[in-house]
Amino acid sequence: MVNLGLSRVDDAVAAKHPGLGEYAACQSNAFVKGVLTFVAGTGGTFGLQILTRRKFPYPVQWSVLVAVVAGSVASYGVTRVESQKCSNLWLFLETAQLPKDMDTDQPR
Repeated sequence: MVNLGLSRVDDAVAAKHPGLGEYAACQSNAFVKGVLTFVAGTGGTFGLQILTRRKFPYPVQWSVLVAVVAGSVASYGVTRVESQKCSNLWLFLETAQLPKDMDTDQPR
């Protein structure tokens, strides 16, 4: 059994897919970037709202709600983009070819 994060993968599966470790590391990186984006986006948005509260006074619960929604949207966007990069990496590791939408030979 091969350890892959918190789960174990059978040796036969790991031998069949030699890029599995790289893909798992890439996905882990993508999720960490998403969490950090959520924290930074929420904190940054809340901080900006604190600064603008003098001109536009409204209750704190709305500031928190808006900050969390903004952080969530930013986090989703970052995680989606990074996960797509990991999917492209996986396809490349399995087939030794870039995905068709990433092909650089065709002019646009």
